[in-house]
Amino acid sequence: QVQLVESGGGLVQAGGSRRLSCAASGRTFSIYTMGWIRQAPGKEREFVAAISRSGGSTYYADSVKGRFTISRDNAKNTVYLQMNSLKPEDTAVYYCVVDPSLRVVFTTIWEYWGQGTQVTVSS
Repeated sequence: QVQLVESGGGLVQAGGSRRLSCAASGRTFSIYTMGWIRQAPGKEREFVAAISRSGGSTYYADSVKGRFTISRDNAKNTVYLQMNSLKPEDTAVYYCVVDPSLRVVFTTIWEYWGQGTQVTVSS
């Protein structure tokens, strides 16, 4: 089992920045693909970003490419999402996700989920 706890959400003005963190505990952190998925009010869950086990490969949804950066620190069992140039349409609950496979990238079908952290971008 893997337990995930997100932090860093909150209210930010359009054009601003925010960094989300996700602390993992349980099974060996470094063996998993890590990612972020978000869900806006009234919308389906949407893949945001993912990072490979070593951190050498990263993947982004087109909607956030060039604005968001995912990274991980295996020594701290933590994955980050740096969000810049935020837009009102980025408002959503952001979930940290983990899966043993890289095949889940670009999907919303991941094995382990955090509780989510709310990010609200005001115009």
